[in-house]
Amino acid sequence: MNRSVRGFAISFFVAACIVTLPSSTRAQDVPEGLRPADGAKLLIEVHAKGDQIYTCKADGANFAWTLKAPDAELLDKNGKAFGRHFAGPSWEATDGSRVTGKAAASAPSPDPTSIPWLLVKVVDHSGDGVLSHASWIQRINTKGGKAPTTGCTSATTDTEVRVAYSADYRFFAPK
Repeated sequence: MNRSVRGFAISFFVAACIVTLPSSTRAQDVPEGLRPADGAKLLIEVHAKGDQIYTCKADGANFAWTLKAPDAELLDKNGKAFGRHFAGPSWEATDGSRVTGKAAASAPSPDPTSIPWLLVKVVDHSGDGVLSHASWIQRINTKGGKAPTTGCTSATTDTEVRVAYSADYRFFAPK
């Protein structure tokens, strides 16, 4: 086998191995309660990196950090910009398709310092593109993002803090 053919064969083998590597969490590793309805198929998986924004709110004499909104960039499997995640909660792809969801189920993250894993039911669609057929969204592999446990007092009411987080979002469509 000549050197260029052998180089191509090795490159092809390495590329094939990369393509077939499993994601960091396999479907069977996701808690049963966070799996979408039977028959839903995986549409796309993206990685989010950004912040969870919390506001200090008073509830009578008690004060607590309350989630205001996420603010994250969404990246495809190659690390290229896919879209953004923001208040709603909403997800918008660069092709203009957008979904808004409502949490349907939650499970603690395996990482106790991180926000929970979620199953989100899509309740609204707009635009025509990759997200236009999404019906469910899983948030898994969370890192960080939990509300602070201190610092919310009468003196800090209505102030905001941003807490860095990352997660993987899996979008599912009906079969």
